[in-house]
Amino acid sequence: MDGGWLGGVRRVPSPNCDERPGGEAASLIVIHAISLPPARFGGGDIERLFTNALDPRAHPYFAGICSLRVSAHFLIRRDGEIIQFVSCDRRAWHAGISCWRGRPRCNDFSIGIELEGCDDQPFEDIQYDRLIGLIERLREHYPIAALAGHADIAPERKTDPGPCFAWQRLAVGNLPPRVAA
Repeated sequence: MDGGWLGGVRRVPSPNCDERPGGEAASLIVIHAISLPPARFGGGDIERLFTNALDPRAHPYFAGICSLRVSAHFLIRRDGEIIQFVSCDRRAWHAGISCWRGRPRCNDFSIGIELEGCDDQPFEDIQYDRLIGLIERLREHYPIAALAGHADIAPERKTDPGPCFAWQRLAVGNLPPRVAA
């Protein structure tokens, strides 16, 4: 990794990030699911959301979210393409109000990975393959100790990656497939 940027993936830099506090290293990976518009896949709307370029007139749902300033470190599309938006050395704005094992502000110490998907549809095999490979690569550079879903760190606000996400497929090295909060 060069400056927190992963080689071999497409980069679409997001302005929605800042420095991690006190040089904090990422120790948690947070898995999310996103689709824009909801339950529709493909297109560039996720990229536009993460780069503050979402057109509120393009879909009725967008009017309520176009002013959000959010990002993630990575997006894994339905076809397996990986896009990186934020250097892993910086804090992406993916977790919001969150807590992991009593520790608040998960953005400070996590890497956010979005999967193009939603709560009520299964994810693609290629997405799991790419996610496992990405986690393995990240573990080579960061002291990753746990995997969690957005719902695990913000259970009163979020449900993703949702009930269709197969956590058991994520046994990576000595990390269990999911470590409870």
